[in-house]
Amino acid sequence: MLKKGLFRKPKNQLEDYGKTSVREMREQHPEVPDDMFLSCPACKGTMLAEDVNQNCGVCPKCGHHFKIKVRERMEILLDPGSFAELDAEMTSRNLIEFPGYDKKLQSARNVSGEKEGVVCGTAAIGGFPCAVFFMNGDFMMGSMGTVVGEKIARIFEYAAERQLPVIGWTVSGGARMQEGILSLMQMAKTSGAVKRHSDRGLLYVTVLTDPTTGGVTASFAMEGDVILAEPGALIGFAGPRVIEQTIRQKLPEGFQRAEFLLEKGFVDAIVKRQDQREYLRSLLALHSKEVLV
Repeated sequence: MLKKGLFRKPKNQLEDYGKTSVREMREQHPEVPDDMFLSCPACKGTMLAEDVNQNCGVCPKCGHHFKIKVRERMEILLDPGSFAELDAEMTSRNLIEFPGYDKKLQSARNVSGEKEGVVCGTAAIGGFPCAVFFMNGDFMMGSMGTVVGEKIARIFEYAAERQLPVIGWTVSGGARMQEGILSLMQMAKTSGAVKRHSDRGLLYVTVLTDPTTGGVTASFAMEGDVILAEPGALIGFAGPRVIEQTIRQKLPEGFQRAEFLLEKGFVDAIVKRQDQREYLRSLLALHSKEVLV
């Protein structure tokens, strides 16, 4: 008696590449390292982590922008060897003796490998000098406390004195509640520093990444002369669920995403991560007194 399926064509395992979940791959191939594959939350595809890394942390199938570490972003966007960090030793303290804040700070330093929620310094992009800041999503979700606000204010003051443009990459859950009113005060302080920099006739470009929310959005993130965003980035003050619960209405599809804000005029352009370096180089060239060939 013939067995059922005897003449069926053997299944090609490569046909399901990208459909099999990371968990299934680990079960089928327990010898494969856990960090070798990534699953895209947008297209649900499974791919080699190396392929994503070589594509600037962007899904090669659907273009979803994965969250990346602050130093990885710097390596992608800045001229090699050009970055010089400023105020690297500044770190937060438990100023109002908020319960458990000291442990949270230490945990954030261990997880992120950084001392604070923002990294500031000077660098070059395409040969053009500039001051830069990179908010750190791995450090308490990039929340803005007194040190984050102080470092950002200082980088604008430093740039104003040296006639440098400022480019900032934002990612934040908002003001840091563990510092109370002191964290909210950073909104005014950073905005004042941006204004003084602007009064010198200098360029300020912001690149909003996922997510940019709360007090950061309500201050320096949306004060750039040119406001760029990564595809699909969540940008807003309060989150969609909070707004829906407040107004008791269903929000439009894609509300607060970068594409929605571009349509409404809150964002000037959406620029893929792979294209940001050249895009920023062009902006710096247009605003530079010395145009490089």
